[in-house]
Amino acid sequence: QYGWLIRNIHANGASMFFICIYLHIGRGLYYGSYLYKETWNIGVILLLLVMATAFVGYVLPWGQMSFWGATVITNLLSAIPYIGTTLVEWIWGGFSVDNATLTRFFTFHFLLPFVIIGASAVHLLFLHETGSNNPTGLQSNPDKIPFHPYFSYK
Repeated sequence: QYGWLIRNIHANGASMFFICIYLHIGRGLYYGSYLYKETWNIGVILLLLVMATAFVGYVLPWGQMSFWGATVITNLLSAIPYIGTTLVEWIWGGFSVDNATLTRFFTFHFLLPFVIIGASAVHLLFLHETGSNNPTGLQSNPDKIPFHPYFSYK
């Protein structure tokens, strides 16, 4: 009865998520977080994964825009030397965008968020190791004390 609402919240929530991601990238550029290469590179991989998830989700309503969007974007992969056309046919599940493509994209749209969760954990692990940048640019390592036992016993 309220499926239209859930679908619209899901679609608009994805747009809001991208706004937050772009703000996060802007903050990282402003404060020089790109200097921590491992953390930054995992973040770039995360951005690509989120963009892939959004693209396959865009195709799922299966309208004209979705169909031709899938056709054009997946055909870009055919420019890859040697494996391009084989890769496109594998993604399509045949020789053109069809029902098999829709099934594969639904599977990707379901599975990629789990990959994103894992990559986010790795991103946070690297961030924990390097520490995040702050507006003052000061290192706060000398002021750190272990959580256990000093705070855990309180």
